[in-house]
Amino acid sequence: MREKLANELIDASNLRGGSVKKREDTHRMAEANKAFAHYRW
Repeated sequence: MREKLANELIDASNLRGGSVKKREDTHRMAEANKAFAHYRW
């Protein structure tokens, strides 16, 4: 467990790994959804 956490933190500091990809995907989806924010359904 410690090794996995340490590796994840090292990858995140180097802008690699699963958590960084998840963050980038989330930000990308937020940017894409901004265009529809002014609509009221």
